[in-house]
Amino acid sequence: MGEDIRIGLALGGGGAKGLAHIPLLRVFDEMQLRPHRIAGTSIGSVIGALYASGKSGERIAEGVARMIISKGDSFRDALKKRDVLKWVEFFDIEFGKSALFKGDKFIDFLYDAMGVQTFEDLEIPLQVVATDFWAASQVVFDSGPLLPAVKASMGLPGVFTPVQIEGRVLIDGGGVNPVPHDLLADCDVVVAIDVMGSLGEHPGKVPNVFRSVLGTFDIMQNSIIAEKRKTCPPDIYIRPEIEGIDILDFYKADVIYEQTQPSVERLRGELRRVLKGRA
Repeated sequence: MGEDIRIGLALGGGGAKGLAHIPLLRVFDEMQLRPHRIAGTSIGSVIGALYASGKSGERIAEGVARMIISKGDSFRDALKKRDVLKWVEFFDIEFGKSALFKGDKFIDFLYDAMGVQTFEDLEIPLQVVATDFWAASQVVFDSGPLLPAVKASMGLPGVFTPVQIEGRVLIDGGGVNPVPHDLLADCDVVVAIDVMGSLGEHPGKVPNVFRSVLGTFDIMQNSIIAEKRKTCPPDIYIRPEIEGIDILDFYKADVIYEQTQPSVERLRGELRRVLKGRA
């Protein structure tokens, strides 16, 4: 089904909530659908790069599971998961600088996981979105070195250090295009996965400084997403109902997967409907 239909897949940003992309990618694997092109922002560029390198949704999930201490794990169980130490190493703290984390070690992990160095080495063409801080404009990478582009795309202000490439200071692509489905307009079917989730309802509660900054960025991204859906609507738009997950809550993978399950069923049905109509 859909062998001759070019599917464009856009994977959005959202920190740890981006793990919701994984069960949705499994739908493509189960239906034996291979995206024609992928566009990703922030964590969407991370997951997109892994998938475009040839890793299945299941393989990506297995990699995540090896690095997570779940609530049911004993200390001995946790020690058996030697890769869990990599999560600690990922967040290489940079006190007194422009952000909390440098992100270099996370990028090193990606290099090991993907085994590719350039966009040209990927099995599926990929576009990675970043924001030029000083020009306040979108930057799209689709060729050359892969990992610097991914690092730039995930450069959430105040959390990860901005990246300098060819004289430009680059930060998180969510500042200009949180779910870059508009980059895939030449595809026959465009699927947009929005993992922003919701802030939750806490009327009257004053957020701390960190949550205020991140929450404001989320509000801005949601406004951008809504406007782009009006001007360039995707054929399929999936937004899992994710709540109670902060940007670095990667250890809550099981909770994220559970919250994503209704969207898994919806995506499967939407793909069948759209592909049947275009067969």
